Amino acid sequence: MTIGIVAGEASGDLLAAGLIHAFKAQYPDCTFVGISGPLMDAAGCQSLCSLEKLSVMGLVEVLANFPELKRIQKSVLTHFLNHPPDVFIGVDAPDFNLWIEKRLRAAGIQTMHYVSPSVWAWRQYRIKNIAQSVDHMLTLFPFEAAFYRRHEVPVTFVGHPLADDIPMVVDRTAARKSLGLSTEPVLIALLPGSRSAELQRLTQPFLETAYRCLQKRPECQFIAPMANEKMAALFHQGLQEFAIDLPITVVIGQARTAMAAADGVLLASGTATLEALLLKRPMVVSYAVSWVTYRVIKWLLKVKHVALSNLLTETPMVPEFIQKDICPEKMADSLLDVMSREKDFVAQFTQVHKDLRQGASERAADVLLSLVRHENH
Repeated sequence: MTIGIVAGEASGDLLAAGLIHAFKAQYPDCTFVGISGPLMDAAGCQSLCSLEKLSVMGLVEVLANFPELKRIQKSVLTHFLNHPPDVFIGVDAPDFNLWIEKRLRAAGIQTMHYVSPSVWAWRQYRIKNIAQSVDHMLTLFPFEAAFYRRHEVPVTFVGHPLADDIPMVVDRTAARKSLGLSTEPVLIALLPGSRSAELQRLTQPFLETAYRCLQKRPECQFIAPMANEKMAALFHQGLQEFAIDLPITVVIGQARTAMAAADGVLLASGTATLEALLLKRPMVVSYAVSWVTYRVIKWLLKVKHVALSNLLTETPMVPEFIQKDICPEKMADSLLDVMSREKDFVAQFTQVHKDLRQGASERAADVLLSLVRHENH
C-alpha cells in the first residue's frame, strides 16, 4: 500500500506526521511518499523534496517564486502519474495541491485534501474546482464541514490535533519556570510572525505596543519566541532600531510555552492564534501584508474577521488590528483590557477546545482507510 502525500509548510508537516503515525499504527508496512518536513520524515515518509521549498506566503512572494514552484509541482504530478499511489493526500497548500489532485483524480487516483482552504471566507468560486479535485475533504473546524455539505462535497470534520495535544488546563507557573522566568511580574508574549516578511512589518509596531504597555503598567515584562535563529536575528535588529530598552526575553522556538507562561499575547494572525485560544490566553491579533496582496484579499474576502479565534467563538472577543488600522497606542489599550477580562476568555475558549478535541489524526486515518478500501474494490 502506497500513499502519496504533500505538505506545504510547518503546520502541514505537523498534521501529516500525526496522520502517518495513526495510519502506520494500523498498517505498519504502508509506504508514504511525497513532499515532507522533518516531522513527516521522522514518521517514515519518503521525501521527494523538502517542504521548505514551498513555504512562501502572499501573492507577491508567490509570484517571485512561481517558476520554481511550478517546476516542483509538475515533477510531483509526473512522479505520481508514473507511480500511482492508492490514495493521494494534499495537506493544506491548496493552490499547489488542488492542481495536482485534480489531474491525479482525472487519471483515476483517489484524492483526499486535509485542511480546508479558506473557501468559506474568500474566493468562494473555488468550490467548483475543489469538487472536481477531491474525493474527500477533511476539515479542522465544524463550520467548514457545514459549508462543504451545502455544496455536496464529501467531507469529514476531524477536529484539530492541537486540541488533542494541548491540555485543557495549562500551568502558567510551570511554563514560566521552564523558561527561567520569574512567576511575579505581568508577562506579555509578543509573536510578530514566523516569516521574515511578517517580522519586517510587525516588529516595530509590536515593540511600540510593548513600550506603551510598560508606561501604563511598569511591572510588565515581555517574552518573544522566534521560529529560528534567522528570525531571532531579525527581531534583535528591530530591537536595536527601536533604541528603547525593554525588559524582553527572546527565545528560539518554545512559542507554545511562552504563550502558556504569559498573561496576555500580542500576535500575528495565523496558527498561533489557535494555540493561544487552546491555551486560554487573552490575545490581541494584528496582521499586515504587502499593499497589493491586501487589496486583492480585501476585494475577495467574505468574512468580517481574520482571527481564527473570532470565527470559532459564539461572539467575537479578540481585538483585531489589520493593515492601516495597526496603531500601537490602541493595541496597548486593547491588550491591557483583554488581560483584565481573563475569566471571560477562559470560559469561551474552553468550550471551543472541547468542540475541537476529536482525536483528529485517528479520524483522518479512518477516512484514509475507507478511501483505500474503496480503491481496492
